[in-house]
Amino acid sequence: MFSQIDARSATPLYDQIAARLRVAIAAGELVAGEGLPSVRQLASQLRINPATVAQAYRDLEADGFVEMRQGAGTFVSDVAKESRQHERRRHAVLLVRKMVAEAGRLRIAPDELRAAISEVMGTRSK
Repeated sequence: MFSQIDARSATPLYDQIAARLRVAIAAGELVAGEGLPSVRQLASQLRINPATVAQAYRDLEADGFVEMRQGAGTFVSDVAKESRQHERRRHAVLLVRKMVAEAGRLRIAPDELRAAISEVMGTRSK
């Protein structure tokens, strides 16, 4: 789940962790009531400072994606359908921005990019 966490990125690690968990919750990979790894477990797994994971979990709690229970752990909240949809749309926009930026770097014309997307998605007219 955390294979895309990049310590060299300009985005802080806690933001990357929180973003990945938001997407997992929005996509249904993680469901309401499911426990997350403890702060220490995840920090050890990612080989980062536990304070970084704690910050990610606090941000997720503030946004309503998780609930932190003293002595019990951190659990996925029952996130409203609209919030999950919003998060998926937000992530889709980020993916498209990355793709468009890379296409621009490679000097791929917008029509070529649209055709490639249609081809991949199986909607290309023949």
